[in-house]
Amino acid sequence: MAKKEQWQKNLNALWIGNFVTGAGASMSLPFLPLFISTMGHFPKWELTLYAGLAFSITFLSQAIVSPLWGKLADRTGRKPMLLRASIGMTITATLTGFSPNVWVLIGLRLIQGAFSGYINNAYALIASEVPMEKSGKTMGTLTTGAVGGQLVGPIIGGYIADLFGFRVPFFIFGALMLIGSLVTFFYVKEDFKPLSSTKTGKATSAFANVKHVRVVWAMILSSMLIQAATTSINPIISLFVKELMQGRGNVAVASGVIAALPGIATLVAAPRLGALGDHVGPQRVLIAGLIFCGLMFIPMFFVTTVVMLGVFRFLVGISDAALLPVTQTVMTLNTPEDAISRIFSYNQSAQAIGSVIGPMLAAGVAGVLDYRYVFLMTTGLVLVNLVMVLWAYRTDNTDATSLNNE
Repeated sequence: MAKKEQWQKNLNALWIGNFVTGAGASMSLPFLPLFISTMGHFPKWELTLYAGLAFSITFLSQAIVSPLWGKLADRTGRKPMLLRASIGMTITATLTGFSPNVWVLIGLRLIQGAFSGYINNAYALIASEVPMEKSGKTMGTLTTGAVGGQLVGPIIGGYIADLFGFRVPFFIFGALMLIGSLVTFFYVKEDFKPLSSTKTGKATSAFANVKHVRVVWAMILSSMLIQAATTSINPIISLFVKELMQGRGNVAVASGVIAALPGIATLVAAPRLGALGDHVGPQRVLIAGLIFCGLMFIPMFFVTTVVMLGVFRFLVGISDAALLPVTQTVMTLNTPEDAISRIFSYNQSAQAIGSVIGPMLAAGVAGVLDYRYVFLMTTGLVLVNLVMVLWAYRTDNTDATSLNNE
């Protein structure tokens, strides 16, 4: 009972940590292109390119270093990795607010990515402690922390940027991560047992003892495609909103609201869909979420007002609640505790790669064609994801049937 109480306390503390991380990180992203536009007179193609690069570069460095941090976490514990991430982002976010030009901004976001990973390590710590029968609901609850932050972050950031300029949200991001560092240091307690030297000395694959390896790999690749789809609009969202508003009104605030709307739906739906996955199986929830997601992106191509865009963005948030938490649950159920940080770090790398691919593809599509074609590209990513997940489950079931018949 004591252990159960401690993982619940950790869940509460990490929920706060996820919330401030989500709020801080999302506080400036929706109007990052507007911030960049104040640093020079750039044509449309150059502005979209810089916006895509500034957004994606953080995730590129994150993708490279995440497996190294994950391997270290399985040896030293997840709490040190949480503190490394929160303190690192405290420093880099604050410095970003002082960026004198676009290249310093891009360089600082590159460094930030190398020291990020708070949310992923929060998942890994809770996954190593939560009872299996409660993993779906717990992962869904933890997701609401980050999503709740991502919900309020753009709205508050939009108002702050309008009143005080685009630099101030970065300073607030740094302050929020300092709060996250303190909460993690004082309230997260980890009963970590390091791997023996003989075990760590062996070059054992993290997937060596994973059940249903093909399905776990499908979840990792699915995370990449989900992230690519959901983040593809980020570099161009404020520019598209500005186009829909025809340059009139408070574009920063409207962009913040549009960016936050999916979070409202995800915040409400994630724990419920996570619990539903515990009852009917995560496979069904994931497939239904992918189908619904694809159906919601197509109408965005035809929107003519900010309100219409907001409605479909809200509905996409429901599908988000059925996607990433479910992939986390599947990995939790199939991964041994001594490899869970490594598996989750590979998943974080995949998500980070998705956060590079999606925005860069979107920047290219928007620069060559139009902002609207980004939504058609995103629909294609969702369809590829759906086919891959169906194939993985089908082949895994076929292999299991063949083994049972032998």
